[in-house]
Formats: sequence, C-alpha cells, structure tokens
Amino acid sequence: MEMMGTNGACLMSCLSELDDPRQPSNGTLHDFQEILVIAIAAMLSDSDTVEDIAYWARKKEAWLRRFLVLKNGIPSEETFLRIFRVLDPKQFETAFRRWVSGVVGTLAVDGKTVRGSGSGGETAIHMVSAFATERGVVLGQEKVVAKSNEITAIPELLQALYLKGHRVTIDAMGCQKAIAAQIVAQKGDYLLAVKGNPPTLHAAIQKAFANLSGEQPWHEHSERSHGRRVTQFAWVAPAEGVVNTRDGSACKTIGCIVSQRVVANKVAEAEWRYYISSSELSAADLALSTRAHWGIENRLHWVLDVSFGEEGSTLRKDNAPQNLSLLKKIVLNLIRLDTTDKTKASLRLKRKGAAWDDELRMNMLGLTPL
Repeated sequence: MEMMGTNGACLMSCLSELDDPRQPSNGTLHDFQEILVIAIAAMLSDSDTVEDIAYWARKKEAWLRRFLVLKNGIPSEETFLRIFRVLDPKQFETAFRRWVSGVVGTLAVDGKTVRGSGSGGETAIHMVSAFATERGVVLGQEKVVAKSNEITAIPELLQALYLKGHRVTIDAMGCQKAIAAQIVAQKGDYLLAVKGNPPTLHAAIQKAFANLSGEQPWHEHSERSHGRRVTQFAWVAPAEGVVNTRDGSACKTIGCIVSQRVVANKVAEAEWRYYISSSELSAADLALSTRAHWGIENRLHWVLDVSFGEEGSTLRKDNAPQNLSLLKKIVLNLIRLDTTDKTKASLRLKRKGAAWDDELRMNMLGLTPL
C-alpha cells in the first residue's frame, strides 16, 4: 500500500515517522498506520467527526481491504478517539510539514479559535496557521491557549518553515521587532500590519503619509460582490527616516491602504491601514499582498468551519482537538493539490465526490492495491 503526496513526496512515508502512542503491552489490535490512513480517507469522504470516521470505515470495509490488511477488522470509534487523544501533536505536525515542504509562495500567518473545544468549561484552543496563499494549502500550525499568546506561537511556527525567498504576511498581532528580525534572519521578507502597538511606530507612519505630496503614485483596485463595492487605494514610501532600519528588522518600505465600501449606495467610513515591509514594494505589490493575506480567512478559516464543521466540533480532551484540526488540513491540502479530478467542482462537492466514487477517492489519495 502506497499513498502519494505533493511533489512526489510520499505522505505515508512521512506518517511512518510517527511513533505509535499506545503501549504494546496493552494488546493493541489495529495497525497504527492503517488507523491514520482510514481516518484520512474517511475525512476526505465528507466525514467530519470521529463518530463519522468509524461509521464510514465500517461501511467501506470491503474497499479498504483492497489497500489495507485490517487483521482485526475496523477499529471502533473509541479506538480512533483514543489514538487522537494520545498522538504526539508535535510529531504529527513535523510529519505534516515535511510532506508539504516546497509548496510555498507568499505565506500568510493568522490565528483561529476552535470554539467548540471550549465546551464543558474547558479553555478553547487557538491555532496559528501558516498558509501558502497562491496554492491555497496549509504549511503548518501551532497551538496556543488564547489569542493573546500568538506572539509566542508565531516564532516557533516560523522557525519550522523554509522562508528563503518568500514573503510572510502577518496581522498586527505579529508586528514585533523580534518576529521581523527572525524572518529576515531566515532569509525571508515580511509584510506586517501596524496598529496601535507599538503606538510610536503607528503614529510615525501615519504622520509620514499625511505629509506626502498629493502627487505620490498610488494603486487603485475595486471589487464588486453581493451588492457592495470595495475600492482600495494603496501608497508606499521608503522607511528611511520613519522607521529604525538598523535594528535587525531591515525595514525598507512603509505602506498605507485606504478602503472605501459602498453598500446599497451608502458610503461607509473609510478605513486606513498601515504596514511595514523588508521588501522594496510598489503600491501594486502592497495591494496584492494584503488581499492575498486576507485569503486565509476565506480559503482556510471559513472552509474549516463551513466545509469541515470545525466550529461545531466539541472534542476537547488531551491532544484530540489539535490532531483533528491538523487532519482536516491534510485533507484540505490533498484536495487543493489534487490533479486527478479535472472538474471545477467546489471543495464541498469534491469531498462528496470522494465519498461517492471509490475510484476517484483512490486516485485522490494515490493508493495502490495490495
């Protein structure tokens, strides 16, 4: 049995690096790697919960036996849950990152709270993810206890990624001197949003753009959707004289974007946003990169909630929420990187197609029969 991943790398080869978290002395009945393959195949086939995974596996046992030995049959729901509760999430994450290494471009870093994991009085987990905006795939994730702790999770996430030659975009939470310096040290470039923290930097950039000549070149972009029109105006200027460019952050450009929304002929108040970057950006570059960054909301966070039911997941014990979140991202990547399904179907329909069509599912997973 073989399962091929991106760029010729074998997903199963990467997963084989994981240690079985169970104690052999307890008399384990089911092969650890087979459990992982079943879970991935089931989630690809529109199964969002551990209960769904176990039920789908029972219904598809004959198909699974084409690729897996299944010496003791299909694992129970309790077995799947126990595996994901005790599986080392750091090892799982390391295998995942090795699988998707090389699938890059502009990297957006942002956080999302798995709200259902906070039921029963538990603290909801918050996941910070790195997202390759051009390919629409996840490159890694880090768990934090709360959104305020993103500052500590972002450096650890970045450290595990290959940043050389790539631009990293982060919202204002990540506008930290140490984070900027780390990205530069890893041979990447950054584009960081600037708000009230640090207030002196925000005020300096705001003042710089207020004093620019009206002839300063700008870039304009408009989009219409759902009865509204959003127009953005972008400006850039050299950071020299505005930002400390000799503190290790190597800042070269400051940026400003003004967004104006018109809904049903009513003009909303303009929104001003400011940025710093280690790249020598044009106004068009700034506009394109900021739009790409917000793609993480629509192409990752929204998809995980709506298409994978993450918002409603009530798993909260031990490592289960973190591991199931990563499992969903594996499946999302499999679908986004798939070249076997030539249709223009949505992600939702591709999961349904994989659920209904055994051959399509086999091809998407790259499975070969025993």
